[in-house]
Amino acid sequence: MIVAQFLNWIDTARVSDRADAAHALAQAYLRDDVSFEDRCAAEAALTMLLDDPSPKVRLAMAEVLALSYRAPQQIINALAHDQPEIAATVLALSPVLTDADLIDHVAAGGANEQRHIASRPVISMQVAAAIAEVGTAEAAIELVRNAGATIAALSFRRLAERFGDRAEVREVLLADRRLPPESRHHLLVKVGEVLKDSPFVIALIGADRAAKLTRDACVKASVTLIDGTDTGEYGALVEHLRIRGELTTSFVLRTVAVGKIDFFGAALVAISGQTTQRVRALLSGGRGAALSALFRAAGLPAYADKAILTALTVWRDVANGKRVAGAQEVSWLMLKAINAAPGQSGPARECRELASLLRSIHLDELRANARGHALAIAAA
Repeated sequence: MIVAQFLNWIDTARVSDRADAAHALAQAYLRDDVSFEDRCAAEAALTMLLDDPSPKVRLAMAEVLALSYRAPQQIINALAHDQPEIAATVLALSPVLTDADLIDHVAAGGANEQRHIASRPVISMQVAAAIAEVGTAEAAIELVRNAGATIAALSFRRLAERFGDRAEVREVLLADRRLPPESRHHLLVKVGEVLKDSPFVIALIGADRAAKLTRDACVKASVTLIDGTDTGEYGALVEHLRIRGELTTSFVLRTVAVGKIDFFGAALVAISGQTTQRVRALLSGGRGAALSALFRAAGLPAYADKAILTALTVWRDVANGKRVAGAQEVSWLMLKAINAAPGQSGPARECRELASLLRSIHLDELRANARGHALAIAAA
């Protein structure tokens, strides 16, 4: 038998010859036309080769067996625990390794092992969860970049929590369209915190101004984030903002001013206790008194009613095709509603903070529209 001759020859053969023979024997084992007896003998010989003192021999086996579902499980598991170069081939490719095997390797392995597992062509949600929980930053980057990885929302959240301070991880997470909105917001806040605490920024503009600019930027980023969030995920984003203490009156009013009415509705549902159907009906066609009652249930101040109702009237007309308007016009009309527009006598004392917010929104929209117009002229 060829295998018997192989076993007699192996002890005296050179390393390069043993490696070539191991490669050929592994290929022969996987062939369809090999008899049962010869396959068993080949498996025994390959198992013996696991004890070969040269890693080149075991690597030659791994390069063949790692690609096949038919590779002997005990050999694959042994190779997966071998030297890094050999284990990498098996961990990255072998379909014989189960999710349980891979999770064990993630838990016990080092950065290289985790990274190779994260690069596998297909990664289950369970394996991705293990990497998210205990993997290194390098493994996390490899996982998120892997289009074949199924990553649960909870795993994205853990990655954001664990590596939000790492710029290279934040970059790949924020570039991933699968990232849930609450995790995206968490990372945006992390970016703001990094900038706020930057010695360069503090030296340039001072700690207090850096903190204020960061807060303002995070609020604007959070509003912009709504555009990239499916309406079905608004509830999760609202809850995330509420837990973080960022679902403030100012934030809610900003969403109304810029036309994020569906999100405004989701926020009202969460903080008022009213049903989704009830809130939608009121926002789409409710009268002032009923809407004011809804705003009180949600904890919004009564002095903001006129501004909110003015904005809702305009956005309803826009939605029904009766009017063309944008956030610039709406914020202006909200200012007029509280007597805070230029040329008016000025807002009541309780409305001064609201007036300042609406002026800020209006100026932001003026700048954005002017910038867009300038770019359009340049591109013409």
